[in-house]
Amino acid sequence: QVQLVESGGGLVQPGGSLTLSCATSGFVFSSYNMNWYRQAPGKEREFVAQITSPSGSASYATSVEGRFSISRDNANNMVYLRMNGLKPEDTAVYYCSATRSNFRTYWGQGTQVTVSS
Repeated sequence: QVQLVESGGGLVQPGGSLTLSCATSGFVFSSYNMNWYRQAPGKEREFVAQITSPSGSASYATSVEGRFSISRDNANNMVYLRMNGLKPEDTAVYYCSATRSNFRTYWGQGTQVTVSS
């Protein structure tokens, strides 16, 4: 059974930091690109960051470039999103996903991040 479980969300003040974690199981983690997406209230889900496999190459949405950092731990089937310099517009539910060409995409249930003073 495939599982992706996000954690680490919460309430943080503007300018603060959070690290999101995504624990995975049930698929060959090292064969999948791992992604973070987010969905703000009333808006569509949007891409945040990706880290590829096996090269570990990272890419980011323009809105988070330079503030967020994605990483992965293939030994423990984990992916992380370090978020610095958080802004109110970063408030959203953050989702972890696993993608691989010609295979279905897997999604987690999401974790809420709220940036507010």
